[in-house]
Formats: sequence, structure tokens, C-alpha cells
Amino acid sequence: MEIFLQQLVNGVSLGSIYALIALGYTMVYGIIKLINFAHGEVYMIGAFVGYAVPMFLGNNFILSLVVSMAACAGLGFSIEKIAYKPLRNSSRITLLITAIGVSLFLQYTMMFFVGAQARSYPKLLEKTMYDLQGVIINSHQVYIVITTVILMFMLQFIVKNTKQGKAMRAVSLDRDAAQLMGIDVNKTISFTFLLGSSMAGAAGVLVGIYYNSIDPLMGLMPGLKAFVAAVFGGIGNIPGAMIGGLTIGIIETMVGGYVNSMYRDAVVFALLILVLIIKPSGLLGKTVGEKV
Repeated sequence: MEIFLQQLVNGVSLGSIYALIALGYTMVYGIIKLINFAHGEVYMIGAFVGYAVPMFLGNNFILSLVVSMAACAGLGFSIEKIAYKPLRNSSRITLLITAIGVSLFLQYTMMFFVGAQARSYPKLLEKTMYDLQGVIINSHQVYIVITTVILMFMLQFIVKNTKQGKAMRAVSLDRDAAQLMGIDVNKTISFTFLLGSSMAGAAGVLVGIYYNSIDPLMGLMPGLKAFVAAVFGGIGNIPGAMIGGLTIGIIETMVGGYVNSMYRDAVVFALLILVLIIKPSGLLGKTVGEKV
């Protein structure tokens, strides 16, 4: 039981990071039906921004988190304006190929400037270990979960209770009708990218603290797993992204603890195939008819 609870704690910590990344996928897809595969690289750049902040402004977790979120928000906004907006009325396959291209561009541009080697993350938080009846919890895991919960509540508040959030929901339901009602669709889409990318920036700082190592290719696999989490929870559904992220994190740590860590990725992507076969809309997603 102690081993199970330990893996559960580890899974919740890891799943919280996946959930923050998955939010970007699910929000963008909910608005413009685009799978933004460059989102993992936004998360990677967020980690590097959090790495750079202490060099200039000192070791401060909150400051690194805020600056990283702001930088990634600006990056997401720029990506939408430069790469996606001109192709908004193109086919989905065109947008998908563009997203992959943007992903590779960000990867190798970052590699050009910082090199390919892994770097140790600065010590933004003191690490304290707590022994709860044989289950070891460290303070970094507590900070990760608390930060994720706070950001989730803030995001839900923005989406459900603000004017811009209502505009996002209206555009998600019917873009043309929203435009007829006076909603600025372009502004709403840009705001969605900005908001989703800021969550990825926060995840980048948290994963740097959790693993104490970052590199320019770190966004690829977590980005794909966060996409699986978004699909599992119901892509386009914000609570679904949270549930999906936590589920993927827990499954991954359980497989690593009880089976073999080499099989973790295989199990996660096998789950994606099962979800697409059994319930393509995900746990909280709704099956929507498409007009032809």
C-alpha cells in the first residue's frame, strides 16, 4: 500500500504538469479546431525563460513563474498572428503541417542559441522531505500541485465569469454567429493562444524544478503526452484536460513502478488508441454532428 500511495503522489505531481500543457491544446482546439503541435515547444521555451530569470533578477520562484508565463503568452500570441492567422481558412491538414513546422523551427532555433546539452535548473525553491506513514512527499511536489490548482481556478474564472471568457465560449460554439453579435473573433482567438501559452510557460518552470534538468528537445514527448491527456479528457473541455493530465501522470508512474519504466510511453499511446476507438470524444467530451 505504501508503494501504491507513493506512486500515486508522484503521478499527481507529474499529471499536474501534463494538465497545464494539455490546457493549451484543448483551448485552441475548442476555438479554431487546430491541434497546435508547437505547444510543446512553447512549454520548452518557458522552462528556459525560467532558467534565465534568476541570472538577472535573483532566485525567486514567483517572479520566474510570472516572467515565464508572460514570455510564453507573447510567444503564443506571435505564433498565432504570424503562422496560423493567414491560414485560418485553409484546410486542417495545411494548419497541421504548419504547426509541425513551427514546432521544429522553435526547437532548432532554441538549439542554435543555447546549444543541445542539458542544463541543471537553478534552485528556485528549497527542497524539504516529509515522511507521512512511509509515503515520502517533497516540498517541490506540493508547490507543483498547489500552483496547478490555483492556475486552474483562475483559468476557470476567466472562461466562466469574464467578458472575454464569454466571447471565447461563444466563438467555440459558433464563430459566425459570434461575429454577427459583435464579438471580435480575431481578438478572441489571439487571447486564447495567449492564455493557453501562459499555462505552458508555467508548466515549463514547474518541470524544471521537478526534474532539475532542461534541454531544447524536452518539449516533444511531454507535448505529445499532454495531447493524449487532452484527447482522453475530451479535447475542447477544460476540466477534461485536468482529469486527463492527472490520469496520464498516474498511469505513467504506476507502469514505471510496477511493470517497467521502459513501457511507460507505450502504455500512454496505447491508451490514446483505445480512447479513439472506444470513445473518440473523450471522457467529458460531447459527440457533435457535423453538417455536410
